[in-house]
Amino acid sequence: MVTDESAAGKRGKAFADRSVREAPVRGFMHRPVGEAAAGMVLTHGAGSNCRAPLLVALAGAFCEMGWAVLRCDLPFRQQRAQGPPARGNAGQDQAGLRAAIDAIRRATGVGRVFLGGHSYGGRQASMLAAGEPGLAEALLLLSYPLHPPQRPEVLPTPHFPDLRTRALFVHGTADGFGSPEEMRAALGLIPARTELLVIPGAGHELLSARNRAELPAVVAKTFAAFVAG
Repeated sequence: MVTDESAAGKRGKAFADRSVREAPVRGFMHRPVGEAAAGMVLTHGAGSNCRAPLLVALAGAFCEMGWAVLRCDLPFRQQRAQGPPARGNAGQDQAGLRAAIDAIRRATGVGRVFLGGHSYGGRQASMLAAGEPGLAEALLLLSYPLHPPQRPEVLPTPHFPDLRTRALFVHGTADGFGSPEEMRAALGLIPARTELLVIPGAGHELLSARNRAELPAVVAKTFAAFVAG
């Protein structure tokens, strides 16, 4: 099912795929003019949804490059409009991302599909990729939540040594969930090729009034160069 989200269509079109009953896909599809060169699935953090300004802006930037983009709500967010995911949601949320990858392939016919997520969504994307190498061509991990704020001793990264999917991490210098230095140390655990794009002055949300004009294009172009290398 596809319907217009806005008159101009600049923010994508509403999209739903219920092929996998246990993990339905719900979100918005951005289609470029002409045949899509690649596909990107983008998802949100624990306190947000697929309408997050960061995801909307990035989807537009990738679409301008000729990519199809599906920004989707994780299953926990489809089940309730507000609040963080409950304990035990991770498996279902990863199943939702797997279903989204299949859905964008069926809907657009693209061969290459990339997977991206902000904060909690990025963590689930990385865990899914660690368990299923080859499911996505590469990962775009935005503000990866390396540890809870002011609790650097808690590092939820036991899957990093198993991550064999190349990944670009985008991180702000004012992110309380991990400093760029801590991120660089953690990336040393990953056997796949990684790169860290540091955004000066940015917090956990990454997008701000100060960088709104240039950040989406910078991230999209950096990721495109990363996967082309």
